[in-house]
Amino acid sequence: MRICLILEGCYPYVHGGVSTWMHQYIKEMKEHEFVLWVIGAHAEDKGKFVYELPENVVEVKEVFLDDALHVKDTGKLLHIFTREEQDSLRELMDCGRPDWEVLFRLYHDKKINPMSFLKSEEFLEILEKSCLEKYPYTAFADAFHTMRSMLLPVLYLLGSEVPQADVYHAICTGYGGMLACLGGYVYQKKVLLTEHGIYTREREEEIIRAKWVMATYKKQWISFFYMLSDIIYSRAFQVTALFTNAMRTQIQMGCDEKKCRVIENGINYERLSQIPLKEEDGQVDIGAVVRMAPIKDIKTMIYAFFELCARRKNVRLHIMGGVDDEEYAQECYTLVKQLKLENVIFTGRVDIVKYMEKLDFTILTSISEGQPLSVLESLAARRPCVTTDVGCCRELLEGKEGDFFGPAGYCVPPMYRQGLAAAMDKMCESRSLRLRMGVNGQNRVNKYYRHERMMKEYKKLYGEVETAYGWNRI
Repeated sequence: MRICLILEGCYPYVHGGVSTWMHQYIKEMKEHEFVLWVIGAHAEDKGKFVYELPENVVEVKEVFLDDALHVKDTGKLLHIFTREEQDSLRELMDCGRPDWEVLFRLYHDKKINPMSFLKSEEFLEILEKSCLEKYPYTAFADAFHTMRSMLLPVLYLLGSEVPQADVYHAICTGYGGMLACLGGYVYQKKVLLTEHGIYTREREEEIIRAKWVMATYKKQWISFFYMLSDIIYSRAFQVTALFTNAMRTQIQMGCDEKKCRVIENGINYERLSQIPLKEEDGQVDIGAVVRMAPIKDIKTMIYAFFELCARRKNVRLHIMGGVDDEEYAQECYTLVKQLKLENVIFTGRVDIVKYMEKLDFTILTSISEGQPLSVLESLAARRPCVTTDVGCCRELLEGKEGDFFGPAGYCVPPMYRQGLAAAMDKMCESRSLRLRMGVNGQNRVNKYYRHERMMKEYKKLYGEVETAYGWNRI
């Protein structure tokens, strides 16, 4: 079967997290061919892959959002919109529930020029009516530029050339989910969705904090991403999440519970379970396997470690991972210098299996996560964890219903540095506690989170697609 994976902002351009998962996933699925349909932010990244692609990747189709800014206006729009088309465009601009079949026909089949539409009388008429209803006291120019920046990437992507495949499998909602649905429309094929985190909720958190979004239009931008989730929730053949609460969120957001299921992440247990424990040397070494990015909230980690150092002198913090955001990384380096923390080590990307031998336990301070591989890997290596209470972290540390292995660490609210410092202090206090929690975590991973189990479930999912087709292979 030829599977088109639709990816946004991750594999094969950056290391870690979803990218690591994706690379191993493709390598394990030797019986299938893969097409990568990847969405990047900047065209300058074209072809700059950090992974050597597996042999069963037969095609890579790249599309970049900033290319939308270079779309040429072809002049006056000659197309006369039907009432059905006008209604769909109005729903799109209101971030409601447009008829996507109509939009696919307009911008993919009929190749309506996005820039020509955004300069057309039809666009201005719809926008004017919307503004009178929703933003009567806001400058029209602000509404105009907000709506154009919202719609241009969508209309541009709808005109994309679609790679041919047997199934379109999106690894997030958003723009990726929309492209998966476009692929399903063009070739009349099934669409799948696997969410590692709840994309819409992550975008919502970003928009609430964002300075580039005018306060008046934050609600509109949030509704925009909910709309993009709705398209694939409604059109997907099956939808998977990494843990039960994420699946419940998908259902609350409108996904039919009959097509929802949980497939937990899995790791190479044998590779990690054989790592020896660190020999006692009078120091307690804490590791953070993390990308240097704001969403990982490394600053709170550093502040919490600073508080820990006021209580304990025999501690070291190892921050392991590449740089996603250079500006943020520099801020973290500066903070460490300002706090005069000589026992913080930025290692860059390392071989986790080898480096784990130096660690007593690990920490994760993210403000948003799905089911973090770094926590699973730490537990498999008998290293307990201190994490923020995001995504599935509490479930990993304390167990889900029916799991009696016992605690494997401590979970505290996000951005709560005093709580993080206290949890790290407890972990530093007793080696026997760390060893006991480490065994609990390793047993939990061995039972529920092995790579073999995960792959079996995804292969079963593709088998269901084949059955639904009656094996209609291209």
